Amino acid sequence: MDRKRLAAAIYGTAHLEGSFALRSGKVSSEYFDKYLMESDPVLLGAVAEQLAELVPSGTEVLAGLEMGAIPVATALSLKTGIPAAFVRKTAKEYGTCKLAEGIEIRGKKVCIIEDVVTTGGQILLSAKDLQEAGAEIIGVLCVIEREQQGRDNLENAGFAFRSLYRMEELVEASGVR
Repeated sequence: MDRKRLAAAIYGTAHLEGSFALRSGKVSSEYFDKYLMESDPVLLGAVAEQLAELVPSGTEVLAGLEMGAIPVATALSLKTGIPAAFVRKTAKEYGTCKLAEGIEIRGKKVCIIEDVVTTGGQILLSAKDLQEAGAEIIGVLCVIEREQQGRDNLENAGFAFRSLYRMEELVEASGVR
């Protein structure tokens, strides 16, 4: 699927209209449900195909952040052959007590995978945790860049950041506005 068709398909699948309570407490007549895109095998496969070209050279581990980026990291791992790790917001308190499940990250060149970036706040927290666990973060890759603030925050923290799409590109490709 070409880039523009994929953008239109993502928007058409994930953009909802109705009445939605937002995390902020506000009510919106629109909502972007990223999980609808991530649970569609055709769209997820096409996203992985496009994202594969953006993975930094030398990446040894794709680190998908809980929860939305886990299917993206898995699909990208299948496409590229690069092993994946699944990063919790906090290390579990039982069993192995790991922060990152899956392949070992210590001493590895890691690319953080996220589905949607707005402020980049969770990425910054997870990157710090991954670094403390011995990972070398060589890049951050996301499917959708919602706001410029996320890019600014990540780049100001010294991370190389790439996104497959900006939200404006999805809206434009859909022909809605």
